[in-house]
Amino acid sequence: RGKDEKYRVQMPKLWMVKEYKDKRKSMDDVERNIFKFKKSSQEKSKKMDKEEKLFRETFMYHKEIRVLATATAERSVPSRRHADLPLTAGEQLDVIEAVQGHAVICRNAQGRYGYVLVEHLNFR
Repeated sequence: RGKDEKYRVQMPKLWMVKEYKDKRKSMDDVERNIFKFKKSSQEKSKKMDKEEKLFRETFMYHKEIRVLATATAERSVPSRRHADLPLTAGEQLDVIEAVQGHAVICRNAQGRYGYVLVEHLNFR
């Protein structure tokens, strides 16, 4: 043996699988994945519709829902009443309507609606 071969590290050989037919996705699998994606988005839209219906009943809101502004929650605040929206720090909220006083009606990313005090929000 020469000097170079003496200190050479032997690396284990990695065996490669010759055929990937079993692991290849068939067209049926791809269609199934697309169907699952559509189903989850459909479930999400149903949940958003349910939240909107609950909001309209609770707040007696019959107008079109329009986003007036976007705000960020400055701190986490738990909800004290059913009509209040619980906040987490840094959460993005859509302001739907400014009510008299120090509260606004907001919607969070999950589609829940509720009152939020203006002092907890940061408008950019």
